[in-house]
Amino acid sequence: MAQVQAFLEQLHHEFKGISAGKLASYIPELARADPDWFGISMVTLDGRTFEVGDIAQKFTIQSISKVFVYGMALEDYGREKLLKKVGVEPTGDPFNSLIRLDEDSKRPDNPMINAGAIATTGLITGHHPAERLNRMLTMFQNYVGNEVFVDVSTFISERSTGHRNRAMAHLMLNFGMIDQPIEEALDLYFQQCSVLVTCHDLAVMAATLANQGINPVTGQRAVGAEHVRDILSVMYTCGMYNFAGEWAFRVGIPAKSGVSGGILAVVPNQAGIAVFSPLLDHHGNSVRGLRVFEALAQEYGFHLFDLSLGRCKFTSRD
Repeated sequence: MAQVQAFLEQLHHEFKGISAGKLASYIPELARADPDWFGISMVTLDGRTFEVGDIAQKFTIQSISKVFVYGMALEDYGREKLLKKVGVEPTGDPFNSLIRLDEDSKRPDNPMINAGAIATTGLITGHHPAERLNRMLTMFQNYVGNEVFVDVSTFISERSTGHRNRAMAHLMLNFGMIDQPIEEALDLYFQQCSVLVTCHDLAVMAATLANQGINPVTGQRAVGAEHVRDILSVMYTCGMYNFAGEWAFRVGIPAKSGVSGGILAVVPNQAGIAVFSPLLDHHGNSVRGLRVFEALAQEYGFHLFDLSLGRCKFTSRD
């Protein structure tokens, strides 16, 4: 597997000079990121790690959290009951769009847009806010393999500037999509987006999904195997904002991005891959991250249709 490490180092060297894109500025704490941060990490199903760059730099998980909270809601409610609350249809709209909330279905389109994510977070069970937060942190810990924390500065920043998300919540309350108390759901949503991770952490989380819900480093189950297909399906169709269709065409594996610059992707039964670089394109996706994943898909045949046709040139057991 030495060639994998060498290829990641080659990609890091090739793309680190890219200066296109902008830092997310609508959340003040995110605008403080160093635009030169750039890390790539891959974790295989047997726990081997290949990585380069700023893989230990901490940043907030942001929208990537939606994937794992959706899995938590699946475990709390089951597939059919959750489908009645949050749909699975791609929208083609930006992640923070207010459009389409007054549809006849009385549910947000999918859990990867902000409206759907807020509704999903509001469903997490617990007797009080602290219990729900602790359950969520424990869930993230099972995926990462170590203790995780909420970055208080980012949480306060999101809470004080999240007027658009608050507007979505009130609209969904008006349309009967979510229930009171919405401020508790919003606080939990802002906290989940403010969980601190590293690029390496994201790769382990992705590898856990690639490994049918079992963390390949710790051996601990993070989510039931019966829910992994649903999680990956929503990631594949909705995970890359309104770039999801082109991502499916060019890269072709389940993925989720966040406006702090992370992209997490799953190669089923093979590996989890993550890239962290905070310069974003107009969709809100990491510019360097997109280039890395396109190159990896081309080099190793990671696209799902390459995998299904036996064209993948990578095996985690090499």
